[in-house]
Amino acid sequence: VVKNKNEINLKKIEKKIKKCLKKNFYYSSREWPYKDVRPRIIVEEYIEDTKTRELRDYKFFCFDGEPKFMFLATGRQKHETKFNFYDLDFKLLPFKQGHPNDTSAIEPPTQFEKMKQLAKVLSKDIPHVRVDFYEKDGQVFFGELTFFHYSGLVKFEPEEWDEIIGEWLELPDIKE
Repeated sequence: VVKNKNEINLKKIEKKIKKCLKKNFYYSSREWPYKDVRPRIIVEEYIEDTKTRELRDYKFFCFDGEPKFMFLATGRQKHETKFNFYDLDFKLLPFKQGHPNDTSAIEPPTQFEKMKQLAKVLSKDIPHVRVDFYEKDGQVFFGELTFFHYSGLVKFEPEEWDEIIGEWLELPDIKE
């Protein structure tokens, strides 16, 4: 992340880019869509919300077009990434995964309702997908669609949430 172009270390960036271009994510996690993808570097404009002084990541877990819950990633550009899981009324859920919870008081994004509606549209007819958004000064930005959250390898804590969430997944019949 480059906030100030006058303070970049081109050698360090070049080294990191070369390393990234050699990595095939298929081999580390066996996510089949990555297998034959030729690595590329995408450079995007840096954006940050004026109020929060960061770019918060809102990730909706959707099942057949229905958002069921979401998580908010905070602190990514600071000390330590934190994840808080919320229901669709923005009430904190009693589990975590992969990162500690953020203990500070967090308000829902101003465009929370819009994000939920967009997640519903973008996940229509998909058995499971995570739909990611950002909000900058009241404007919603689409992040990505993720079909393999944590490659399916990181458990929820407490573990019973793996089963609760798993029950929402209805796989289609396989036709031969």
